[in-house]
Amino acid sequence: MSTTRQIDVAQLVTAYTATRQATEQLCAPLVTEDYVIQAMPDVSPTKWHIAHVTWFFETFLLKPHLPGYEPIDPQYDYLFNSYYNAIGPQYDRPSRGLLSRPTVAEVYAYRAHVDRAMLVLLEGASEAQMAEVGPAVTLGINHEQQHQELLLTDIKYNLSINPLRPAYHGVELPRRRSAPLAWHDHDGGTVEVGHDGSGFSFDNESPRHEALLQPYRIASRPVTCGEYAAFVDDGGYTRPDLWLSAGWGTVQAEGWEAPLYWERIDGGWWVFTLSGMLRLDEHAPVCHLSYVEADAYARWAGKRLPTEQEWEHAAAGAPLGGNLAESGLFQPVAPGENGAGLRQLYGDVWEWTQSAYLAYPGFAPPAGALGEYNGKFMVGQMVLRGGSCVTPESHIRATYRNFFHPADRWQFQGLRLAADA
Repeated sequence: MSTTRQIDVAQLVTAYTATRQATEQLCAPLVTEDYVIQAMPDVSPTKWHIAHVTWFFETFLLKPHLPGYEPIDPQYDYLFNSYYNAIGPQYDRPSRGLLSRPTVAEVYAYRAHVDRAMLVLLEGASEAQMAEVGPAVTLGINHEQQHQELLLTDIKYNLSINPLRPAYHGVELPRRRSAPLAWHDHDGGTVEVGHDGSGFSFDNESPRHEALLQPYRIASRPVTCGEYAAFVDDGGYTRPDLWLSAGWGTVQAEGWEAPLYWERIDGGWWVFTLSGMLRLDEHAPVCHLSYVEADAYARWAGKRLPTEQEWEHAAAGAPLGGNLAESGLFQPVAPGENGAGLRQLYGDVWEWTQSAYLAYPGFAPPAGALGEYNGKFMVGQMVLRGGSCVTPESHIRATYRNFFHPADRWQFQGLRLAADA
């Protein structure tokens, strides 16, 4: 066994183990009853999340690569397949909350069974096998990190429908003043965007290519809750001239009057957080906005949303870091008044762009079932950039393309304004 292979395997085992443990640590504040709730079709029960990411490793690593591997229950192929049609049929997504069995204890036993087998696979693989297995394990690790974020956003929604407004954890959130809004000008021109091939990336971040940008301006920080409250108080949700047609139809159909989780109590705004109900922090970035709300606010403010190419160009060279999952706050907060340059690019809130989620020039999905990971969703959704307060720090980068439907708002989504120069 070569030294290079030993280092690669050791690093992969460490990353795999740390990721699996992090998922279970996120579940530590929950009681058994919390694991099974599905408050709307878009969220999944916690139990399903922790089973699905285990199914991913079993399906794409153990079954094809570990001779003699025995699944703990063949029926899990059907229950915990999310959307991989090449693998087989899937249990109805909106009905995941009806699965009282397998129990939470049985799902954790399933995780342990797969973890033991994964270590056997990794520690016994030849160099030739590692060349094939290694990238798939890395994809599985990043896939589980995506579900760590989804797990928290879904827990938040599931707890929010309880009239007791229970807190997920008791972390006290810092309250600081935000810096005044400033503008940063960029000349534009022909720039390169997309992943450069160094380190991990998802397939939708490639290939790297040229993009032509017109001169533009971008705000120094995201829009705050106080700034968004001014839009609400100015009748923003009652003025059809501010909204895209689809957005105005959603406002009317859903009865939206403010962002998700905002409530008026005794004349003031309160907001549900993973720390429970709190008085609205006017200096924190506004979050849980749909694309159509972000677009309406930008129009009210006389500005627009940046394109994803503008956002990536502006973020180039900025250091990674910020209020990400490792902070343990799991809520956007103001960074304080001191500081220069573009702030809060990473963490706090995913930032909507005005770009549709489409394939980059020359994009081709990978062969096989894993080609379904991103490519088949490239229609009808919009791109977000930058990560949120529930995104793991090792998971984010400037080229990362998140995407959701224009009316979705249960994720930690906000906005940063832009304008033509």
